Amino acid sequence: MHFHEQPNTYVTNVEVKVSDLQRSLTYYQDIIGFKVLQQEANRATLTADGKTALLTIVQLETIEQKTSSTSGLYHFALLLPTRRDLANIITHFRQSGVYFGASDHDVSEALYLRDPDENGIEIYVDRPESDWTWRSDQVHMVTEPLNIPSILVEADGQWHGLPANTVMGHIHLSVSSLVAAETFYTKGLGFDIVTRYGEQALFISTGRYHHHIGLNTWYSEGAPKLGENQIGLKSFTLRLDNEEQANTLKANLQQLGAPVTAIDGGFQTEDPAGNVILLKF
Repeated sequence: MHFHEQPNTYVTNVEVKVSDLQRSLTYYQDIIGFKVLQQEANRATLTADGKTALLTIVQLETIEQKTSSTSGLYHFALLLPTRRDLANIITHFRQSGVYFGASDHDVSEALYLRDPDENGIEIYVDRPESDWTWRSDQVHMVTEPLNIPSILVEADGQWHGLPANTVMGHIHLSVSSLVAAETFYTKGLGFDIVTRYGEQALFISTGRYHHHIGLNTWYSEGAPKLGENQIGLKSFTLRLDNEEQANTLKANLQQLGAPVTAIDGGFQTEDPAGNVILLKF
């Protein structure tokens, strides 16, 4: 998983807003397999290894219902270490009566679920990097049916929650303008474009990963940003290398007119669709 190590820029934590903290905790522990790292009255931080925060869930005091599509979270994606881990969690889902979707993306094999508040979740495993197909600077990705029987032969029946070295593999965002998002993430934050799907989806990364961030307008072209009291994405965190990198990104963002605010351990910004990004060392 060297794509989620220095010097790459990648997602370390995702923070989502939910309607019922206890219901969400039950789901994320019993179904997804997280452990609770820290819990307060209206928020909880979840982990796979007992020390690294991967997901934060926040219960809203006041909930505003959505009346139309908005920008925000399409899904966050948990990257498992091995194909056997994927086989074991498929077995667990089936035994638990959990519905899930499944796709083969050529570079990866993926499962798709929604939490009790309809927040999107992907759980996936990468195929070996040597098996990825690159055409110049574009990586080949598809969406085909997943061969689940071929995965299940690797199951050993040992599901004890998420493996300790699970990471936040990527985040996929719904944005209101793909052109504006491309400018922000490439010129502002320094990501490289690795796949385009026409004029409606874009996948970006650092270090030639198949994607650290996905961006699409499938249901959100021209949509308003998610409201503060609406269920969905609150923020996500990107890892910074050093102060020099932070200063470069700040300058790039300010040149684009994006907001930059100091926070503990780094700074905060917001993409053109209103998605809040924390950049931390």
